[in-house]
Amino acid sequence: MKYSPLGRTGLQVSRVCLGTMMYGSQNTEAEGFAQMDYAVERGINFFDTAEAYAIPPRPETQGATERIIGNWFAARGNRDKVILASKIAGRADAMTWIRKGPRHTRDHIDAAVEASLTRLRTDYIDLYQLHWPDRRYSGFGFHEYHDYDGDYEDFQAILESLDRHVKAGRIRHIGVSNESPWGVMKFLGLAEREGLPRVASIQNCYNLVSRTFEYGLAEVALREQVGLLAYSPLAQGYLTGKYRHGALPAGARKTLFQRLNRYEGPGGDEMVHRYVDLAALVGVTPVQLALKFIDSRPFTTSTIIGASTMAQLKDDIDAFEIDWTPEIDRAVSTLHAGHPNPCP
Repeated sequence: MKYSPLGRTGLQVSRVCLGTMMYGSQNTEAEGFAQMDYAVERGINFFDTAEAYAIPPRPETQGATERIIGNWFAARGNRDKVILASKIAGRADAMTWIRKGPRHTRDHIDAAVEASLTRLRTDYIDLYQLHWPDRRYSGFGFHEYHDYDGDYEDFQAILESLDRHVKAGRIRHIGVSNESPWGVMKFLGLAEREGLPRVASIQNCYNLVSRTFEYGLAEVALREQVGLLAYSPLAQGYLTGKYRHGALPAGARKTLFQRLNRYEGPGGDEMVHRYVDLAALVGVTPVQLALKFIDSRPFTTSTIIGASTMAQLKDDIDAFEIDWTPEIDRAVSTLHAGHPNPCP
C-alpha cells in the first residue's frame, strides 16, 4: 500500500480509502466489520463516512454507518490505527430527519459534531468535511451552471464554527466535498487571512466518464496542496461493466435503489461500453482500468472505494497494484477527447 500527504496536515493517508456508505443498508454490521478488518490488513489506514449514511439517505438508516464504525472501534480497540473522515450534511430542506433540514450554521455544526462523535464512539474525527455547500449549488454534477437565489451561511462564520471544534480537539482537520473552485479558494483565502482552519482535501466525484474536476479544481489541488479524495471511481458500478445490455445483477445498487441517473444521460452508456472494451484491449479488467486511472493522476490524494461484497473489495484493492503504462494513458486520453464527461 502506498501513502500520500493529506494536504498540509502532516498526516499520511493510504492511496486507497475505504468508503463505508453502504454499512447499514446493503451491508450488515458483520459484513462491515469484515471489510474494515480486511482493509486494515491490506494497509488501508483511511476510512470515510458521513452523518447522512447509510445510502440511500433515509430517516430509518441515518447515522447507521457511523454507529457500525463506532462499534468496530470499540470491539477492536484500534481507533488510533485509522485516519477517520466524516461529513456534515449541507443545506437540504427536504432532509427533515437531520435537524429538520441540515445547514452549516454554528448550531448545526455543534450538534452534528457531537452526534457523530457519539455514534463513532470516539472523542475526535481526523478529517471533518462539509458534505455539500450551504449555498444552493448544483455540486453533484451538471452540464450548465445556474445561479440560485437565497441566503447562505457566511464562509468565515463556517470556518469560525469549525475552528471551535479544532481548538477543542474534537476535529483535527477540515475538508470540503462537492465544492467548486470558487468555494475552495474562498475557504483557503479566509483561512490564510484570518488564521482559521485550512481546507486539507476536496472530496468530489471523479472517474473516467466524469472528469470535470480537471477543469478548475485540479490546479487548485496541486498548487494549494488540497488533494482530491475521489468518490464514485467506478461510476456507481457502471464502469465495471455489470450493467451492460440492461443487466440488473441481484443486490446491485441500481437493482435495489434505481438511483444511478447521473450515469444514464446522453452518451453515458456509449462511453461506459467503450471504456470496458478498452480494458480488454489493453489487457486489464474494467475495474483495474477505472481505479488505476484515478490513482495515476498527480492531483489525487486517495481514491474512495466501496463494495457490497468481500470479493469486490479484494478486486478493488488489487486493482491499484497494476502498472499504468504510457500506452494505456494515451488510449484513455483518446477516448476522453472524443466524448468528454458525459456523466458530470
